[in-house]
Amino acid sequence: MSGRRVLLVTGGSRGIGAAVCLAAASEGWRVAVNYSSNRLAAENVVAQIAAAGGSAVAVQGDVGSEDGIKAIFAAVDAAFGRLDGLVNNAGIVGPPQRIDEVSPERLERMFRVNVTGTIRCAAEAVLRMSTRHGGKGGAIVNLSSAAAVLGAPGQYVDYAAAKGAIDSFTIGLAREVASEGVRVNAVRPGIIDTDIHASGGLPDRARDMAPSIPMQRSGTAGEVADAILYLLSDKATYVTGAILNVSGGR
Repeated sequence: MSGRRVLLVTGGSRGIGAAVCLAAASEGWRVAVNYSSNRLAAENVVAQIAAAGGSAVAVQGDVGSEDGIKAIFAAVDAAFGRLDGLVNNAGIVGPPQRIDEVSPERLERMFRVNVTGTIRCAAEAVLRMSTRHGGKGGAIVNLSSAAAVLGAPGQYVDYAAAKGAIDSFTIGLAREVASEGVRVNAVRPGIIDTDIHASGGLPDRARDMAPSIPMQRSGTAGEVADAILYLLSDKATYVTGAILNVSGGR
């Protein structure tokens, strides 16, 4: 057991995060399933992994809080004693608003969770994985969005800007730690059929947007998870600083 790789997935209790947890466990990773508030959802993912013969723990912590981030990584250290992979999946979106309608409070929260949280979690992972710090290497995959290059006008320009920051951060960190055994990549999902649309006040968005997608359908969480697992895997040992579109051509 001690030799099996450990993966932390932030926001791992639902949607793309849950799909990543289940897929990783099926490939032999031990998984830390992070959640902010929905403990039952995280425990359900852990139970599914255990039922299939895998190893996982639920780890509470809000990536929008420094205390939350510290708690997440302390729990992973206590449960597994190592870290080999991080998927920075946790993120939030707001209801559709023009930028001249967005409140300072929304803007601050949007960047604190989607940008600062991702950067801080990556920093904690580097402290554990980088050979510079005595680690054995590892891989980080950040969640961007097609919104980063489309801009999301009239919907959530603030979210798009936050994901644009993730693209830049991925490229910079990849080059910063490339010689230290840590690979850093991102996936850029398009319209994926998960409940994040409902959290932004557009529960039918995946269905409604399908005709505008070149492949004429929304994607699934599993399809995004497959791309993430590739970037984490030994099949991608020479891949770093890449941003992989998983968007059906959008």
